Amino acid sequence: MRLLVLGGTVFLSRAVAEAALSRGHEVTTVSRGVTGSPPDGARHVRADRDATLPAELGGVAYDAVVDVASRPSRVRSALAQLRAPHWVYVSSISVYADEATVGGAPGMLPQHEPLDEDSDDMADYGRLKAGCERLVGEQAPSRAIVRPGLIAGPGDRSGRFTYWVDRMRRARDGEVVLAPGDPSDRVQLIDVRDLGSWVALLAERRTTGVFDAIGEPAPIRDVLADVAAGCGVRPRWRWASDAQLEGVGVNPWMGPRSLPLWLPRPEYDGMTTHLAAPAFQAGLRTRPMADTARDTLAWLETAPDAALTGLTADEEREVLAALG
Repeated sequence: MRLLVLGGTVFLSRAVAEAALSRGHEVTTVSRGVTGSPPDGARHVRADRDATLPAELGGVAYDAVVDVASRPSRVRSALAQLRAPHWVYVSSISVYADEATVGGAPGMLPQHEPLDEDSDDMADYGRLKAGCERLVGEQAPSRAIVRPGLIAGPGDRSGRFTYWVDRMRRARDGEVVLAPGDPSDRVQLIDVRDLGSWVALLAERRTTGVFDAIGEPAPIRDVLADVAAGCGVRPRWRWASDAQLEGVGVNPWMGPRSLPLWLPRPEYDGMTTHLAAPAFQAGLRTRPMADTARDTLAWLETAPDAALTGLTADEEREVLAALG
């Protein structure tokens, strides 16, 4: 397969390129070359997607294109300039307007109104992805659209999963560690390498359809236990309810003074409990979360400037003291 990856140098798009190369495919990556480098073995074309793509790209007949863009102008331009019988567009579960319904899947949940023009407002992210999906759906001759949730693993630039790996890196056996919500609250993650391998497989097989690209939901107590095991530590968890966390000024999900992976319930019950079966039926395979944590820790040890989000050590001690 001759595969064109629009990106290919950072996190997910790089994981796609690496997976395709490992399967013996010919891979071309396209990026400005500012935030990362392509994997060994890939042909790299330096380009700014806000400008016209190089003519050399438009003159090649690719077997498939993978695109992760969230700006409709970039997707529109690529569709107009590139020749390929199959596209895989990486969207997001942020396209869904319903974040409360458990077990949601494509065709079951209402979506945000698509936005066809570019926006730099992060509040528009779901609408932008929906707009990009619409363009691919209307113009790509054959396509798969995948909607990831929370992506974890080495190279993560969001810092959400990495927060917990870093916290376990600093923890000692038996140390009290703040944990969010009810231990039975289910969360849903996927290793970037598993997602990248699956996207490459969808391109290779020319699979069509719309899929939520997520792992099986699991109780957060199991996920955090796996993270701790992968990092080689056994802490004692101090579980705090939604009301308790809100009462001491802890924010959900990510950002300053937040506790990543925590989402208030029941209004966000559906955000991390999407139906995973269709993706697995289409070839997705996932590794144990302990392995993801172990490998993320190894990467973190070599990346002192890696992004982190969430409570600082001082803030966690302050919250634990307030909770008693």
